[in-house]
Amino acid sequence: MSDKIIVTLPDSSTLSVNKGESSYDVAGLISKGLQKNALAAKVNGIMVDITRPLEGDVSVEIVTFQTAEGKDIFWHSGSHLLAQAVKRLFPAAKYTIGPAIDNGFYYDFDIDRPFTPEDIEKIEAEMQKIAEEDIPLVREDMTREAAIELFTSIGEMYKVEILNEIESPSVSVYRQGEFVDLCRGPHVPRTSYLKACKVISVAGAYWRGNEKNKMLQRIYGIAFPDAKQLKKHLEMLEEAKNRDHRKLGKELELFSVHEDSGAGLILWHPRGARLRNTIEDFWRSEHYRNGYEMVQSPHIGKGQLWQTSGHLDFYRENMYSSMEIDGQEYFVKPMNCPFHIIMYKSKAWSYRDLPLRWAELGTVYRYERSGVLHGLLRVRGFTQDDAHLFCRPDQMPEEIDRVLAFSLYMLRSFGFDDFKVYLATKPAEKSVGDVKNWDDATKALEESVKRAGIDYEVDEGGGAFYGPKIDIKIKDVLGREWQCSTIQFDFNLPERFDVTYVGQDGQKHRPYMIHRALLGSLERFIGILIEHYGGRFPFWLSPVQIKLISVGEEQAEHARKLADRFLQIGIHAEYDIREETLGYKIRDAVSQKVPYIGVIGAREAESDSISLRVRGDKNSETVSVADFIKIAENAVAERK
Repeated sequence: MSDKIIVTLPDSSTLSVNKGESSYDVAGLISKGLQKNALAAKVNGIMVDITRPLEGDVSVEIVTFQTAEGKDIFWHSGSHLLAQAVKRLFPAAKYTIGPAIDNGFYYDFDIDRPFTPEDIEKIEAEMQKIAEEDIPLVREDMTREAAIELFTSIGEMYKVEILNEIESPSVSVYRQGEFVDLCRGPHVPRTSYLKACKVISVAGAYWRGNEKNKMLQRIYGIAFPDAKQLKKHLEMLEEAKNRDHRKLGKELELFSVHEDSGAGLILWHPRGARLRNTIEDFWRSEHYRNGYEMVQSPHIGKGQLWQTSGHLDFYRENMYSSMEIDGQEYFVKPMNCPFHIIMYKSKAWSYRDLPLRWAELGTVYRYERSGVLHGLLRVRGFTQDDAHLFCRPDQMPEEIDRVLAFSLYMLRSFGFDDFKVYLATKPAEKSVGDVKNWDDATKALEESVKRAGIDYEVDEGGGAFYGPKIDIKIKDVLGREWQCSTIQFDFNLPERFDVTYVGQDGQKHRPYMIHRALLGSLERFIGILIEHYGGRFPFWLSPVQIKLISVGEEQAEHARKLADRFLQIGIHAEYDIREETLGYKIRDAVSQKVPYIGVIGAREAESDSISLRVRGDKNSETVSVADFIKIAENAVAERK
């Protein structure tokens, strides 16, 4: 019997290696650089530790930090490093869960007091020390009963609680020195891989996110293979802090949230409302140009509506409490779609009437736990840029092409050019709808993306139970990804509401229904815009496009009248005629990040001109009011 096995690499080339060698050895045969950077491996498509022995002919793909999967593994290992450091310094602390997240990791601890800044410094130093100790991370498989006995013996009852809910008879743990954790893995081979680590912040978190459970201490951290990457990331975090939409929203007087009016409910101040209205006006005009009709639906609906749609069965925990009206139960709407379907069913439709494209800026309300509310990005009341398309099967490819092109056009209009597109396919466990419909819809989505020439990734099984979808993520100026556009088939609601049209054969047929959001929610999208631009909006979006400043009291009335003149032709102008120094008023306008500052002295007032200063420039130039109007009109027309 041969001791050699064949390893097939991603490019279909093969290597012959000794049975029992690991993917780490395979990486070394490819290149020493790859071996040095190897974190884990996909063996026959399954992610495993890089040191796991290979027992037969297999396919192997080496995973490095440069991939999303590699970062997830690296940061998950970082959470174990963090937990080991905390246990060394605070033996009485109980560790609960510690996953990798989009930018790093966290671990939740049950400890009898909050961690202090001094504690965090010690934890970070201990993490560095453990990394230098070069401790191996070793996987151990055991029965569930043995794992319960293990964690009971060391007093880690949160792990025991998790184990009691696991149905599998066997589990795995990872040991690194004296520390052991319940974990599926995989992990980096040794703690020395985690050369550069940093504790980012501390927050409170309820056990399992349930406000009825105990409050834990959550420590967030980050780790990188080298100090340069960590330094770059920390600089990005500092810039992100400066761009925080909550901070800028207050400084620029855009919006606020108050406990008196309700957590997670946004109050739009005049400047913020002007920004929002600019977006809404553009959104509506572009929808009309693209063949959509506008609809509007109420904020509440009868309980029977939500029963038919399935929301009361599957979504009730996210819906607000019911109210009784005329003896009937009503709910505040969490979604717009059932109302659009009711409108569709209000008359009979022929195949000649389709497609229908109905859009609505519909405000919905969903319950979110107080601990996850986050400025504009996570709220309880928000406005979806919603649309529903009803089309015949033969119209489906063209409709997908149209909506995909429209999505990219809208995102580009707001300054986003870097996209990641995901095709989410049928989930393996639960789905509704005919198999052929799933196959046809998935094929239509994929072929549309290909025709558009866009790179995409297939998210196998990532579709909703009611249909496949395309998700479009944008990258902001800091390289962060944000989910915005979604093109989602729905085979569930048309069935539940018995949605039909009369075909050419005179028989009733089920149309394809497509949910579509371009920007997502307006609140969240505006939060993204604020951070992307750092409050320095392009002229066409700026709630204040020019700030007119009078040099002295003699020019105050002229500044006021000129601002009014600008407002009459659609230029968002404000004036500052306070009895302050000119320098003070200019500095204040600069802090408000307005695109233009127009200073008006005696000479400017007499010649119908302004001393114009462009944002970011310390010099000014005298221009006529007529020339500035042309500058403004061109900027709006070109969306600059």
